[in-house]
Amino acid sequence: MPLFCPEIWREDPTPPSEQDCESCGLYKQGTRMVWGEGNPEAPIMIVLDNPGAREDKEGNPIVCGTRQTLQQAIQEVGLEKEHVYVTYILKRRPIRKYDKEITRKICMRHHLYKQLAQLMPKLILCLGNVAVQSFFQDPDAEVKKMRKEWHNVRGFPVSVAYHPLAVRRRPNLYKLFIEDLTLVANQLNTLQKK
Repeated sequence: MPLFCPEIWREDPTPPSEQDCESCGLYKQGTRMVWGEGNPEAPIMIVLDNPGAREDKEGNPIVCGTRQTLQQAIQEVGLEKEHVYVTYILKRRPIRKYDKEITRKICMRHHLYKQLAQLMPKLILCLGNVAVQSFFQDPDAEVKKMRKEWHNVRGFPVSVAYHPLAVRRRPNLYKLFIEDLTLVANQLNTLQKK
């Protein structure tokens, strides 16, 4: 396998109208809002639970393990970075305890649903049980039971896969991760041929 070199994807700036949002309370934790990254006009929207570390202690941008695993798999299945936009259930990285259920509902209602309406992706891929449970509004939803198929959520075709960090921790999941990303790549190819 060729050596994979991860890259820092362009951050999509948070709209000025949303930058000072205090609705969910995560602003009190001092982390900045991260709206998304990649190509906002991409046909595939990837939904993660929340932003991870984006800078090192000196403030230099970094590619965290989540992005590295995701980028490698995207490249492996033949997708281009222009095909992908990454966003989050929570727009701020939580660093202390918070009311998970209420906070996620607030952030989805105030931010993610607006993004969906504005960007209108052709396909959505939710990564990890937290994102899946939040996006599907089902606390019992599990990736392992829902993967390898398409679901309709709010009128969008949605597929699911394991979180890239879970894949890093359990390398046996990488094959399944590739299968799920291949499902998305194949569906995009089908849509582009129409």
